[in-house]
Amino acid sequence: MTTTIQSYKALTDESAIELAKSLEFFPQGAKLESREIGDGNLNYVFRITDSESGKGLIIKQALPYAKVVGESWPLTLKRATIEANALRKHGEFVPELVPSVYATNEELAITVMEDLSHLTIAREGLINGEAYPNLSKHIGEYLAKTLFHTSDFALHPFEKKRLAAEFSNPELCKITEDLIFTDPFFNHETNDFEPELQEAVEAIWKNGPLKLEAAKLKKSFLTEAEALLHGDLHTGSIFASEAETKVIDPEFAFYGPAGFDIGLFLGNLIVQAITREGEKQEAVIRHIDNTWKVFSSTYLLLWEEQGVGAFKDTEGYKEFILEKIFQDTIGFAGCELIRRTIGLAHVKDLDGIEDPERRIRLKKQVLQTGEALIVKRKELPSIGAVIALVEEQKR
Repeated sequence: MTTTIQSYKALTDESAIELAKSLEFFPQGAKLESREIGDGNLNYVFRITDSESGKGLIIKQALPYAKVVGESWPLTLKRATIEANALRKHGEFVPELVPSVYATNEELAITVMEDLSHLTIAREGLINGEAYPNLSKHIGEYLAKTLFHTSDFALHPFEKKRLAAEFSNPELCKITEDLIFTDPFFNHETNDFEPELQEAVEAIWKNGPLKLEAAKLKKSFLTEAEALLHGDLHTGSIFASEAETKVIDPEFAFYGPAGFDIGLFLGNLIVQAITREGEKQEAVIRHIDNTWKVFSSTYLLLWEEQGVGAFKDTEGYKEFILEKIFQDTIGFAGCELIRRTIGLAHVKDLDGIEDPERRIRLKKQVLQTGEALIVKRKELPSIGAVIALVEEQKR
């Protein structure tokens, strides 16, 4: 369904309720309440609920600028359409792992979708010690199915190229290019870090071999249209409970290297592994291990059962593709570790550590781990070797 309201105007609680009424989602005469619950940098998020039944829906509206900076950083409103289309496309393959989209309005940059308020944001839950036993299984399946089914290994070339054009997202890709792959490796004004990290940060800026590998990873991001990516798959883009997992916010979606989504997710788990101790750390380590194992086994099964192309059954080819994805994954994870520590957009996993001495010590470990993953990504033969490297950096 597409709504008919025209011309962009920021929603208020009152206008969000009127929009919800027009969708006939709620019973006639229902007493509706609205609350703006967005805590990100790019959007308003209104939760509309029926005060009697508790039934709800979400109205998400893209802002024409980044809240973290203000109107001096304008952003395209097209990202709302890209997000809705990405949810729908990924929903073709993993309907149980993404929210349902009820309606869209391109002029207002609005997506109306399923209310997931019975779940919690995975980042918050993990920080609070939640185990989320199904998280890695679900995300491994989400990654395998979305990345495989939108790739050349599953699609006719015409359809793949049509989708790549549909999901052209240059404005938001530029944000990623700058904030993940460029700015943290140079003395750039967007960087943000404590004075106690100055020496470690300057060492990164002066590390020629590290910057060379970061440049290679950026080139991959810029040029390799392998699959339809979520584009911003961190633990803050996932709702979860013990039983359910839902991936949200694919407004950065575009066609890029398959390892990018996997790397961002694993990078955020690695931050958790570094900041946790004991059994809680072991639970996250298991998620790191299981995410890759579920992804790789599911991807290979899809290749065998549904793969297309003349070279599909050529001995060694699927192993070559999987090895390439794995090496990219590890490198992208390393970039995510560095940018979340010294770049513009930090994470509560680190910044929320109250003891300043412990916070600086752990941030240094995250930086060291990120550097090692980037530089050594082609020397690490397995996810077990990656975990060993992470654990070694903690000692």
